[in-house]
Amino acid sequence: QVQLVESGGGLVQAGGSLRLSCAASGSIFRLNGIGWYRQAPGKQRELVATITSGGMTNYADSVKGRFTISIDNAKNTGYLQMNSLKPEDTAVYYCNADATTGSVFPLRTGSYWGQGTQVTVSS
Repeated sequence: QVQLVESGGGLVQAGGSLRLSCAASGSIFRLNGIGWYRQAPGKQRELVATITSGGMTNYADSVKGRFTISIDNAKNTGYLQMNSLKPEDTAVYYCNADATTGSVFPLRTGSYWGQGTQVTVSS
């Protein structure tokens, strides 16, 4: 199994910055990718950004140019640097990891979620 621990959320004024971290632990053979999603009150969970272990990234249009996703394969940790934050970025941010687990064959690949971290941007 894989456990994800998110950190870095908080309250920030509009225009400010936050950096979210997602640390994966457990019987990880390989971290294949990290994704960040968010869910605002009364809205569906939406994709924010994803990154593969090879560094390929994808961003929601609403965060392009403001957010940067990165991954440290050695630490099994993903990051989301959020700059120029807006009140509409307020949400619970969730980390998702695609990981291959196990120490002996057959290995398993699965998708795992963190518990979420609150980001609140005041105007």
